[in-house]
Amino acid sequence: MNHRLVIALPLAAVLAMPALAQSTSSSQDQNQPAATQQSQSASTDSSTGNATGKAPLAAPSREGFWGRMNPFARKKYVQRQTEPIRDRVNELDELTSTNTKQIKDVDSRAQSGIKLASDKANEADQHAIDAGNKATAAQQSAQQVTTRVQNVETVVSNIDQYKASNQTEIRFRPGQTVLSKNAKDALDQMATSVKGQRGYIFEVQGFSSGKGQTAIQTSQKMAESVVRYLVLTHDIPVYRIYLVGMGNAPVASDDASKTKRINGGRVEISLLKNDLEQLSSNSSAPAMSNDQQQQPK
Repeated sequence: MNHRLVIALPLAAVLAMPALAQSTSSSQDQNQPAATQQSQSASTDSSTGNATGKAPLAAPSREGFWGRMNPFARKKYVQRQTEPIRDRVNELDELTSTNTKQIKDVDSRAQSGIKLASDKANEADQHAIDAGNKATAAQQSAQQVTTRVQNVETVVSNIDQYKASNQTEIRFRPGQTVLSKNAKDALDQMATSVKGQRGYIFEVQGFSSGKGQTAIQTSQKMAESVVRYLVLTHDIPVYRIYLVGMGNAPVASDDASKTKRINGGRVEISLLKNDLEQLSSNSSAPAMSNDQQQQPK
């Protein structure tokens, strides 16, 4: 019996030591909450701030009977000791997730802003290019209009300044007013050269031998035969023909100091032109250039 008692006493002491140590640590933890809170408050006041906005976890000032490693600690004791750490870890995970989301949102907004600015810049460049092309086209049109106006001014100022372009002479036998075949061929050649043109006139002057009014009437009839042929055969407008019977007026010879009389009759036909035809050619050229520019490339 005594032998069993001797064995049981040390065993009971060994089993009671963990419970005593646990109760001692619990009492120490309960007796020092105020000191821990004061320490945390001091740490919060001294800290400039951290990610969670809370003070760092403070290590216990006393480590208990077993120190920081209690080989006989119970599960609840371990959970109570690690619960603040788990809370802080969860808070850090949530804060990290929030920061990641905010960074992604900021990056997405930045990329959208950069793309929008790039699109606006490209659009502005395109508008600038279009404006430059329109300005160039307007300048070219203004230059063309200026050139045409200058040409018109020149033509208008010289519209009554006709220049001799072609001249021919038709001879008649005395008392004859009918055109010969050679006369008609000469008139055909002159009329064909002005077909479809503008800015020309025919000057028809008849000369006849004889005296007085008789010579004037004869020269008038010869000139009228020429005009009649041009109007009926070649559709030359009458308003483009100026006719005059000169009678037996003297004709200037090669020697300007001398004049000569003619025998029989003759008609001088002169083709006179101004710059209207040239203006028409210059006006059609810019119009053709504009049409070519408008054609799709």
